[in-house]
Amino acid sequence: MKNICLFLVIAAAAACGNVIAPTTPEVPAASTIAVYSAIGASDANGVGSSSVCIPYTTCPDGKGYVQEIARRLQASGKQVTLQNLGVPGAVLSPGTQAMGNLLNRNIAINFMQDEAPFVRTDSTLVTIFAGGNDANTIGSALKAGFGGSDPTSWANQQIAQFGADMATLVNAVKARAPKARIVILNLPNLAGLPYAAGYTTTEKQVLQQIAVGLNAGINATASQGAIVVDMMCDSRLYQSYIFSSDGFHPNDAGYMLFADLAYAAAPTTALTTAPKSSCSYMSLY
Repeated sequence: MKNICLFLVIAAAAACGNVIAPTTPEVPAASTIAVYSAIGASDANGVGSSSVCIPYTTCPDGKGYVQEIARRLQASGKQVTLQNLGVPGAVLSPGTQAMGNLLNRNIAINFMQDEAPFVRTDSTLVTIFAGGNDANTIGSALKAGFGGSDPTSWANQQIAQFGADMATLVNAVKARAPKARIVILNLPNLAGLPYAAGYTTTEKQVLQQIAVGLNAGINATASQGAIVVDMMCDSRLYQSYIFSSDGFHPNDAGYMLFADLAYAAAPTTALTTAPKSSCSYMSLY
């Protein structure tokens, strides 16, 4: 009986002509959907540019780097949804927020409690720019005597806490939006920016210590799968022509540079390099 069944199967196949082997399914085309969530502070709203955006708006004509990235994604053929969570003055953690408000800095929100928990769960891209307001808050606190008799140790404690908080932030974003590519812009040496030009040498050295220390915490997030864009060691970040009149916020040209750097790292196929562990810009003073 077995031989008869086998004969019938072979005969049936022959009667139907050539047997067509299974084919490999076609690889689907790259998604045309981009859901972009931005975590940041005044930078996310383009403060210092010629077209500043109101927080929590898409602001299609804004001149900040977030709005420019959204336009570039759209120009590439993607259907873009932008969620801009940035609010001017924001800092990374509730601890830094509380410290800043003791110094009358009027910090309304922090990234950990007020931005990360609201990242869209379907985000495909999340950008983060943290540390500028934090560094200035820590510097102001030192000047106000928060460091007590050992300001160096106190500053190092704040720097270490910032690093731990950055790791927590990235984990929160990954849990919230597991399919997102996370692109983080690290800090330039703030002591080398125009707003610090009038500082004393000692003040510049302290600000440099803080900025370089915070950057170490930012760079460490690469081990969590974040893509860290190196601004500390990029000479273009120290040219005065990319800053607005306050010497701290970028102008249109500065935000375009931010967009160039972040957008280049945004595609999943982008070739990226780790931020440098040392360069001359880390020791300007």
